[in-house]
Amino acid sequence: MKATRTAIPDLLIIEPKVFGDERGFFFESFNRRKFAELTGRDADFVQDNHSRSAKNVLRGLHYQIQHPQAKLVRVVQGAVLDVVVDIRRNSPSFGQHVAVELSAENKRMLWIPEGFAHGFAVLSDTAECLYKTTDYWYPEHERCIRWDDPALAIYWQLQVAPALSGKDAQGKSLAEAELF
Repeated sequence: MKATRTAIPDLLIIEPKVFGDERGFFFESFNRRKFAELTGRDADFVQDNHSRSAKNVLRGLHYQIQHPQAKLVRVVQGAVLDVVVDIRRNSPSFGQHVAVELSAENKRMLWIPEGFAHGFAVLSDTAECLYKTTDYWYPEHERCIRWDDPALAIYWQLQVAPALSGKDAQGKSLAEAELF
C-alpha cells in the first residue's frame, strides 16, 4: 500500500498492492496498522456506507458541521470523479478542491480528513462506492455546498446536467455555508 499527497497535502490517494493472475486478484482494502503508518492517524472507523448511483448522478458536496466525519472512499464498480473541497477557514488551501478519478479498475482510495466537503459524479453507466467514516451520520448536522458554486469552479466531467437529490439542489454557496 502506498499513499500519494494531493495538491491539498491532507488529502491522500491510497493505492493498495494488488496481487493478480489469470484467476483474478486479491488486495487488502484496509489494514489499520498500515493506514496509520501512511496517514499518521489511527482512525477509528465507526460506520461503513455503500451507495449505488447511475451515470450523471452527482452527490454532494456534503459535510457535517457538528460530528465531522473523516472518510476513506473507494469504488468497487464503475468510476466516479471524487471531489473534495477544503472548508477549514484557517487552512492555506481554504476554498480549493481536489478531483480524483476513483474506479473499480484503478482500485484507488481517497483519505478525506475532517474539515472537507465531499461529493462525486458518476462517470460510468453505474458506480458503487464504499466509504468508511469516523463518526456516525447525523442528518440534523449535515450541510451541503452547491456543486456548481462559481467560486469553486469545479469541472465535474459531465456532458449533461447532473441528476441531483432535492437536498443537493438546495445547497448553499461556499460564501453562505457554515464552515469549520
